[in-house]
Amino acid sequence: MSYVLRPALLADAPAVTELLNSVDEIEIGRRETDLHTVEADLKRPDIDLERDSWLAFDGDLLVAYGLLWDDSGDERVDIDHYVLPDHQAAGELLLDPMQTRALDKARANGAAKAVVHLHLNTQPTLDTALIKARGWQVVRRYHVLRRPLDPARDLVPEPPAGVRIRPCTTDADRERVHRLYQAAFAGHFDFQPRTYEQWLHDVDAALLDWSLVWIVSTEEAGDAGFLISRDDREAMGWIRSIGVLREARGRGLGALLLRHAFAAFAGRGRDAVGLGVDTANATGAPELYGRNGMTLHFAVDTWEAVLH
Repeated sequence: MSYVLRPALLADAPAVTELLNSVDEIEIGRRETDLHTVEADLKRPDIDLERDSWLAFDGDLLVAYGLLWDDSGDERVDIDHYVLPDHQAAGELLLDPMQTRALDKARANGAAKAVVHLHLNTQPTLDTALIKARGWQVVRRYHVLRRPLDPARDLVPEPPAGVRIRPCTTDADRERVHRLYQAAFAGHFDFQPRTYEQWLHDVDAALLDWSLVWIVSTEEAGDAGFLISRDDREAMGWIRSIGVLREARGRGLGALLLRHAFAAFAGRGRDAVGLGVDTANATGAPELYGRNGMTLHFAVDTWEAVLH
Protein backbone atom coordinates (compact mmCIF):
# COMPACT_ATOMS: atom_id res chain seq x y z
CA MET A 1 0.00 0.00 0.00
CA SER A 2 1.29 3.46 -0.92
CA TYR A 3 0.90 6.28 1.59
CA VAL A 4 1.19 10.02 1.06
CA LEU A 5 3.30 11.78 3.72
CA ARG A 6 3.39 15.49 4.46
CA PRO A 7 3.74 17.91 7.40
CA ALA A 8 0.67 19.02 9.30
CA LEU A 9 -1.04 22.39 9.00
CA LEU A 10 -3.27 24.00 11.59
CA ALA A 11 -6.12 23.41 9.14
CA ASP A 12 -5.54 19.66 9.62
CA ALA A 13 -6.61 19.83 13.26
CA PRO A 14 -10.14 18.42 12.61
CA ALA A 15 -8.71 15.42 10.71
CA VAL A 16 -6.11 14.81 13.43
CA THR A 17 -8.84 15.03 16.07
CA GLU A 18 -10.89 12.44 14.21
CA LEU A 19 -7.87 10.12 13.96
CA LEU A 20 -7.11 10.45 17.67
CA ASN A 21 -10.74 9.77 18.56
CA SER A 22 -10.71 6.66 16.38
CA VAL A 23 -7.65 5.53 18.35
CA ASP A 24 -9.44 6.44 21.61
CA GLU A 25 -12.42 4.28 20.68
CA ILE A 26 -10.16 1.29 20.12
CA GLU A 27 -7.88 1.80 23.13
CA ILE A 28 -10.28 3.03 25.82
CA GLY A 29 -13.73 2.47 24.36
CA ARG A 30 -14.81 6.11 24.01
CA ARG A 31 -13.89 9.32 22.20
CA GLU A 32 -11.98 11.63 24.53
CA THR A 33 -9.96 13.98 22.29
CA ASP A 34 -11.17 17.55 21.82
CA LEU A 35 -10.40 19.79 18.85
CA HIS A 36 -9.03 22.62 20.98
CA THR A 37 -6.46 20.25 22.52
CA VAL A 38 -5.13 19.27 19.10
CA GLU A 39 -5.08 22.90 17.98
CA ALA A 40 -3.09 23.85 21.08
CA ASP A 41 -0.55 21.12 20.27
CA LEU A 42 -0.16 22.32 16.69
CA LYS A 43 0.30 25.89 17.91
CA ARG A 44 3.10 25.07 20.35
CA PRO A 45 5.72 27.86 20.16
CA ASP A 46 8.59 25.36 20.34
CA ILE A 47 7.72 23.46 17.15
CA ASP A 48 8.08 24.09 13.45
CA LEU A 49 5.22 22.21 11.80
CA GLU A 50 7.16 21.89 8.55
CA ARG A 51 9.88 19.86 10.29
CA ASP A 52 8.26 18.64 13.53
CA SER A 53 4.99 17.10 12.32
CA TRP A 54 4.07 14.20 10.07
CA LEU A 55 0.82 13.03 8.51
CA ALA A 56 0.29 9.80 6.56
CA PHE A 57 -2.73 9.44 4.27
CA ASP A 58 -4.31 6.45 2.60
CA GLY A 59 -6.14 8.30 -0.13
CA ASP A 60 -8.13 10.98 1.70
CA LEU A 61 -8.04 9.13 5.04
CA LEU A 62 -5.53 10.25 7.66
CA VAL A 63 -4.13 7.02 9.12
CA ALA A 64 -1.04 8.14 11.09
CA TYR A 65 0.11 11.31 12.83
CA GLY A 66 3.32 12.33 14.56
CA LEU A 67 4.38 15.45 16.44
CA LEU A 68 7.75 16.30 18.01
CA TRP A 69 8.67 19.04 20.45
CA ASP A 70 11.73 20.06 22.42
CA ASP A 71 11.25 22.31 25.43
CA SER A 72 14.15 21.05 27.54
CA GLY A 73 16.91 22.97 25.83
CA ASP A 74 19.00 19.84 26.28
CA GLU A 75 18.86 16.13 25.36
CA ARG A 76 15.22 15.49 26.19
CA VAL A 77 12.76 15.42 23.25
CA ASP A 78 9.09 14.35 23.30
CA ILE A 79 6.98 12.86 20.54
CA ASP A 80 3.39 11.86 19.92
CA HIS A 81 2.62 9.00 17.53
CA TYR A 82 -0.82 7.70 16.54
CA VAL A 83 -1.74 5.13 13.90
CA LEU A 84 -4.80 3.13 12.93
CA PRO A 85 -4.23 -0.58 13.61
CA ASP A 86 -4.63 -1.68 9.99
CA HIS A 87 -1.99 0.80 8.80
CA GLN A 88 1.14 -0.18 10.72
CA ALA A 89 3.31 0.43 7.65
CA ALA A 90 2.20 4.07 7.66
CA GLY A 91 3.04 4.36 11.34
CA GLU A 92 6.45 2.84 10.70
CA LEU A 93 7.15 5.36 7.94
CA LEU A 94 7.00 8.12 10.56
CA LEU A 95 9.37 6.56 13.08
CA ASP A 96 12.74 6.96 11.35
CA PRO A 97 12.31 10.63 10.35
CA MET A 98 11.01 11.40 13.84
CA GLN A 99 14.07 9.80 15.43
CA THR A 100 16.39 11.63 13.03
CA ARG A 101 14.73 14.94 13.80
CA ALA A 102 14.89 14.26 17.57
CA LEU A 103 18.63 13.65 17.42
CA ASP A 104 19.15 16.77 15.31
CA LYS A 105 17.21 18.84 17.85
CA ALA A 106 19.22 17.49 20.79
CA ARG A 107 22.53 18.07 19.01
CA ALA A 108 21.45 21.62 18.19
CA ASN A 109 21.03 22.08 21.94
CA GLY A 110 24.63 20.97 22.45
CA ALA A 111 23.71 17.49 23.72
CA ALA A 112 25.59 14.39 22.60
CA LYS A 113 22.45 12.25 22.56
CA ALA A 114 18.67 12.50 22.41
CA VAL A 115 16.51 10.98 25.13
CA VAL A 116 13.12 10.65 23.47
CA HIS A 117 9.86 9.93 25.29
CA LEU A 118 6.59 8.66 23.82
CA HIS A 119 3.40 7.99 25.78
CA LEU A 120 1.31 5.04 24.60
CA ASN A 121 -1.74 3.26 25.95
CA THR A 122 -0.72 -0.06 27.51
CA GLN A 123 -2.72 -1.74 24.72
CA PRO A 124 -1.92 0.66 21.87
CA THR A 125 -2.97 0.65 18.25
CA LEU A 126 0.73 0.89 17.37
CA ASP A 127 2.47 -2.48 17.06
CA THR A 128 5.11 -2.00 19.76
CA ALA A 129 7.39 -4.52 18.04
CA LEU A 130 8.16 -1.67 15.63
CA ILE A 131 9.62 0.51 18.36
CA LYS A 132 11.20 -2.33 20.33
CA ALA A 133 13.17 -3.17 17.20
CA ARG A 134 14.51 0.39 17.31
CA GLY A 135 15.64 0.08 20.92
CA TRP A 136 12.68 1.65 22.69
CA GLN A 137 11.72 0.39 26.15
CA VAL A 138 9.10 1.16 28.79
CA VAL A 139 10.49 3.28 31.64
CA ARG A 140 7.32 4.37 33.47
CA ARG A 141 3.60 3.70 33.76
CA TYR A 142 0.85 6.22 34.38
CA HIS A 143 -2.75 5.64 35.34
CA VAL A 144 -5.63 7.79 34.20
CA LEU A 145 -8.14 7.71 37.05
CA ARG A 146 -11.82 8.56 37.01
CA ARG A 147 -14.40 9.30 39.71
CA PRO A 148 -18.18 9.64 39.35
CA LEU A 149 -19.71 12.78 40.83
CA ASP A 150 -22.92 13.30 42.78
CA PRO A 151 -24.08 16.86 43.55
CA ALA A 152 -25.90 15.63 46.67
CA ARG A 153 -22.74 14.02 48.03
CA ASP A 154 -19.91 16.10 46.64
CA LEU A 155 -20.37 19.29 48.63
CA VAL A 156 -17.81 22.03 49.24
CA PRO A 157 -15.69 20.85 52.20
CA GLU A 158 -15.17 23.00 55.27
CA PRO A 159 -11.43 23.66 55.70
CA PRO A 160 -10.00 22.96 59.14
CA ALA A 161 -9.03 25.85 61.40
CA GLY A 162 -6.10 27.83 60.03
CA VAL A 163 -6.49 26.54 56.46
CA ARG A 164 -7.88 28.57 53.56
CA ILE A 165 -8.63 27.78 49.92
CA ARG A 166 -8.89 30.67 47.48
CA PRO A 167 -9.43 30.79 43.72
CA CYS A 168 -6.67 32.01 41.45
CA THR A 169 -8.07 35.38 40.40
CA THR A 170 -5.14 37.76 39.90
CA ASP A 171 -1.89 37.83 37.96
CA ALA A 172 -0.07 37.60 41.28
CA ASP A 173 -2.02 34.42 42.07
CA ARG A 174 -1.06 32.94 38.71
CA GLU A 175 2.60 33.67 39.33
CA ARG A 176 2.25 32.12 42.78
CA VAL A 177 0.74 28.93 41.33
CA HIS A 178 3.65 28.74 38.89
CA ARG A 179 6.16 28.99 41.73
CA LEU A 180 4.28 26.40 43.78
CA TYR A 181 4.16 24.09 40.76
CA GLN A 182 7.90 24.35 40.17
CA ALA A 183 8.66 23.67 43.84
CA ALA A 184 6.14 20.87 44.38
CA PHE A 185 7.15 18.90 41.28
CA ALA A 186 10.91 19.43 41.40
CA GLY A 187 12.53 16.00 41.54
CA HIS A 188 9.54 14.17 40.04
CA PHE A 189 10.12 11.87 37.07
CA ASP A 190 9.82 13.73 33.76
CA PHE A 191 9.76 17.15 35.45
CA GLN A 192 11.05 19.97 33.24
CA PRO A 193 11.69 23.38 34.85
CA ARG A 194 9.54 25.99 33.14
CA THR A 195 9.70 29.76 32.99
CA TYR A 196 6.47 31.56 33.81
CA GLU A 197 5.84 32.26 30.11
CA GLN A 198 6.48 28.63 29.14
CA TRP A 199 4.21 27.42 31.92
CA LEU A 200 1.40 29.75 30.82
CA HIS A 201 1.53 28.10 27.39
CA ASP A 202 1.64 24.63 28.94
CA VAL A 203 -1.62 25.25 30.84
CA ASP A 204 -3.19 26.99 27.81
CA ALA A 205 -3.62 30.09 29.96
CA ALA A 206 -5.60 32.09 27.41
CA LEU A 207 -8.38 29.48 27.41
CA LEU A 208 -8.07 28.28 31.01
CA ASP A 209 -10.95 29.03 33.38
CA TRP A 210 -8.89 30.40 36.26
CA SER A 211 -11.83 30.09 38.65
CA LEU A 212 -11.08 26.34 38.54
CA VAL A 213 -7.56 26.90 39.85
CA TRP A 214 -7.17 27.07 43.63
CA ILE A 215 -4.43 27.82 46.15
CA VAL A 216 -4.45 26.32 49.64
CA SER A 217 -2.69 28.13 52.47
CA THR A 218 -2.12 27.62 56.18
CA GLU A 219 -1.47 30.13 58.92
CA GLU A 220 1.94 28.61 59.61
CA ALA A 221 3.24 27.96 56.09
CA GLY A 222 1.38 30.48 53.95
CA ASP A 223 0.59 29.32 50.40
CA ALA A 224 1.37 25.62 50.47
CA GLY A 225 -0.37 23.92 47.54
CA PHE A 226 -2.48 24.30 44.43
CA LEU A 227 -4.87 22.48 42.10
CA ILE A 228 -5.31 23.24 38.41
CA SER A 229 -8.42 21.87 36.74
CA ARG A 230 -10.31 22.53 33.54
CA ASP A 231 -13.85 22.09 32.29
CA ASP A 232 -13.33 22.14 28.53
CA ARG A 233 -13.18 18.39 27.89
CA GLU A 234 -16.33 16.79 26.60
CA ALA A 235 -15.62 13.46 28.28
CA MET A 236 -15.27 14.66 31.89
CA GLY A 237 -13.97 17.37 34.16
CA TRP A 238 -10.20 17.21 34.40
CA ILE A 239 -7.70 17.83 37.18
CA ARG A 240 -4.52 18.76 35.35
CA SER A 241 -2.18 19.16 38.31
CA ILE A 242 -2.28 19.06 42.09
CA GLY A 243 0.73 19.71 44.28
CA VAL A 244 1.61 20.41 47.90
CA LEU A 245 4.97 21.66 49.09
CA ARG A 246 7.08 18.97 50.75
CA GLU A 247 7.09 20.71 54.13
CA ALA A 248 3.27 20.91 54.18
CA ARG A 249 2.50 17.31 53.17
CA GLY A 250 0.74 14.91 55.51
CA ARG A 251 -1.78 17.48 56.72
CA GLY A 252 -4.66 16.57 54.40
CA LEU A 253 -4.24 19.58 52.11
CA GLY A 254 -4.19 17.47 48.94
CA ALA A 255 -7.40 15.68 49.91
CA LEU A 256 -9.02 19.01 50.75
CA LEU A 257 -8.13 20.40 47.31
CA LEU A 258 -9.48 17.26 45.65
CA ARG A 259 -12.81 17.43 47.46
CA HIS A 260 -13.05 21.12 46.64
CA ALA A 261 -12.61 20.33 42.95
CA PHE A 262 -15.11 17.46 43.10
CA ALA A 263 -17.69 19.84 44.53
CA ALA A 264 -16.99 22.48 41.89
CA PHE A 265 -17.44 20.02 39.02
CA ALA A 266 -20.53 18.45 40.57
CA GLY A 267 -21.99 21.93 40.94
CA ARG A 268 -21.41 22.51 37.23
CA GLY A 269 -23.38 19.38 36.37
CA ARG A 270 -20.44 17.16 35.52
CA ASP A 271 -20.99 13.46 36.13
CA ALA A 272 -17.30 12.50 36.38
CA VAL A 273 -13.83 13.91 36.90
CA GLY A 274 -10.46 12.45 35.90
CA LEU A 275 -6.71 12.92 36.34
CA GLY A 276 -3.42 11.20 35.51
CA VAL A 277 -0.88 9.90 38.02
CA ASP A 278 2.59 8.35 37.89
CA THR A 279 2.21 4.88 39.44
CA ALA A 280 5.71 5.19 40.92
CA ASN A 281 4.98 8.57 42.48
CA ALA A 282 6.84 8.66 45.81
CA THR A 283 4.63 11.29 47.48
CA GLY A 284 1.68 8.94 48.05
CA ALA A 285 -0.49 10.51 45.35
CA PRO A 286 -1.92 7.19 44.01
CA GLU A 287 -3.03 6.24 47.52
CA LEU A 288 -4.53 9.70 48.07
CA TYR A 289 -6.60 9.43 44.92
CA GLY A 290 -7.73 5.92 45.77
CA ARG A 291 -8.88 7.01 49.23
CA ASN A 292 -10.96 9.69 47.58
CA GLY A 293 -12.85 7.38 45.25
CA MET A 294 -10.79 7.56 42.06
CA THR A 295 -10.42 4.30 40.12
CA LEU A 296 -8.51 3.18 37.04
CA HIS A 297 -9.88 4.34 33.69
CA PHE A 298 -6.90 3.27 31.55
CA ALA A 299 -3.10 3.02 31.75
CA VAL A 300 -0.33 4.66 29.72
CA ASP A 301 3.32 3.63 29.37
CA THR A 302 6.22 6.02 28.84
CA TRP A 303 8.51 4.55 26.20
CA GLU A 304 12.07 5.84 25.94
CA ALA A 305 14.73 5.72 23.24
CA VAL A 306 18.30 6.95 23.71
CA LEU A 307 19.66 8.05 20.34
CA HIS A 308 23.31 8.74 19.48
